Amino acid sequence: MTQPPHDEPTAAGPDELREQVEQTRTELGQTVEALAARTDVKARAQEKAAEVKHQAAAKAGKLKEQATHKAGELKTKAADLTHQAQESVPDSAKEKAAQAAGQVREKAAQAGQLWEEKAPEPVRQRAAQGAQLARDNRNLLLTAAGVAVVVWLACRGRKD
Repeated sequence: MTQPPHDEPTAAGPDELREQVEQTRTELGQTVEALAARTDVKARAQEKAAEVKHQAAAKAGKLKEQATHKAGELKTKAADLTHQAQESVPDSAKEKAAQAAGQVREKAAQAGQLWEEKAPEPVRQRAAQGAQLARDNRNLLLTAAGVAVVVWLACRGRKD
């Protein structure tokens, strides 16, 4: 038999010796499990991947929340600017714009009749396709025009 280490007391009897052996086996089993876990590269890589995935999902959620909040702020600001622009236009200008729109509609109707009479058929077909495309994307075009007006008014307001 080997001699016990100096820092461990010797067993007083066979029962105590069995208990020490069992405790040593338990400690050795735990040590082996810990070493096996460290050497299992695939499991450690999967754990790290899961951790990174969780962090990325959390970051994406946070960024989405920030973007939604910022979009709401911008929408509110655009609505305020639009309201201010509408309030700053005098009634006489609104009336003149309505009259001009009526005149434009009349001229457009006259131009449409002239177009129908004079334009060749292939050109009319292409123009009809373009008009249909504009009607299909009406909201986008109106939004772009509205933004352009708001930007123009905002720039104009800064110069005054």
